[in-house]
Amino acid sequence: MSGAAWAASGLAWLTGQPDGPPDLSRAAVLQHATQVLGRLTDATGVDADAATLLAGRAGLLGFRRAGRVSAGGASRLLAAADGWWAITLSRADDIDAVPALVEAECPEPWAAVAGWASRRPVAEVVERARLLDLPAAALGETAPAPPLIRRVGPSGPARGAHGALVVDLTSLWAGPLCGQLLAQAGATVIKVESPSRPDGTRAGPGAFFDWMNHGKLSCAVDFDRDAAVLAGLLGAADVVLEGSRPAALNRRGLGPFDVAGRPGRVWLQTTAHGGEAPGSYGGPSFASPSSSLAEPPGFGDDTAVAGGLVGFDGAADPVFCADAIADPLTGIEAAAAVLDSLARGGGEVITLSLAAVAARYAALPLHRAGDHPVSPPARPRIAGPGPRLGADNARVGELVNAASRC
Repeated sequence: MSGAAWAASGLAWLTGQPDGPPDLSRAAVLQHATQVLGRLTDATGVDADAATLLAGRAGLLGFRRAGRVSAGGASRLLAAADGWWAITLSRADDIDAVPALVEAECPEPWAAVAGWASRRPVAEVVERARLLDLPAAALGETAPAPPLIRRVGPSGPARGAHGALVVDLTSLWAGPLCGQLLAQAGATVIKVESPSRPDGTRAGPGAFFDWMNHGKLSCAVDFDRDAAVLAGLLGAADVVLEGSRPAALNRRGLGPFDVAGRPGRVWLQTTAHGGEAPGSYGGPSFASPSSSLAEPPGFGDDTAVAGGLVGFDGAADPVFCADAIADPLTGIEAAAAVLDSLARGGGEVITLSLAAVAARYAALPLHRAGDHPVSPPARPRIAGPGPRLGADNARVGELVNAASRC
């Protein structure tokens, strides 16, 4: 049954070599994600389908499997001298850093990176890429781990998501999906962005932004000039969703151990790899970007590789599994973690690493039998447009003032 569901979901369509058969080996991933969503449905009544959440972006954008090229095209699985690794070059700065990575001029960046890496051990390749702030990971480098939960303030009464005020500082996919699920569960979700650096998905296909962010309010805040406004938002929130590297807020004095919260506030961090260093303000924090212990960058495809969550080609070599699958899996797990924390009274900081989430799913048994007809990903239904940047600033101010009086 799990193999048939994986084949029908569009996930098999996205996994395997482009000129070879689809790979059904990761069918247990869909099965487990469906179970997690079932808990959300039981607790909140949210009607969400795991297959749609995991393959929906590909359905919107027409992706298909491309083997060791990610479905979205920005990541590659490459062979080093002693193993496999992945790198993502999605930003202009990433492409510009390739000559420094390979120590040579390179008119064809991908060919240059592949040739350079093939002569070096994986550990050396990944270390050098991360020194240049490139999203890179060795295959299977991350062990499975549960969310890190730390006490940050007083607990409150047990509650659900309905009526909760959620401040969503995240962008792209994992965090916004968590916020979307909480919005469907009855929370008021405020999407907070800097006008100078809004969510990058605003610049991409509008359908994906709308899918992740419809039903949210939009608040535009300059994180440097309007730090007091942002602190007021964080202090009024019942739930905070944070998706940037934690140092980005910590160095502004806006981290979870800096801004006092309401009793029972839940602060959910999604990070690429979860790297930590000892902090100085009442609990663990994250290292500064200049530290060797700083949180490395990462996206859904390369962090999935870090966790070992890959498919296989006919020769049992790795290929990308679905489309940036660590992102939607982490979004689903994050929503479940927030609801669990609210139910036990909150007052917690919860940190989920995309790579560790992927590793937990990679540890599920492989599906090895069956031959099922494979369907392409379905296009998800979008309930409405996402909010215009800053459209709800006045309304957000009213909500914060009302929360502060409670």
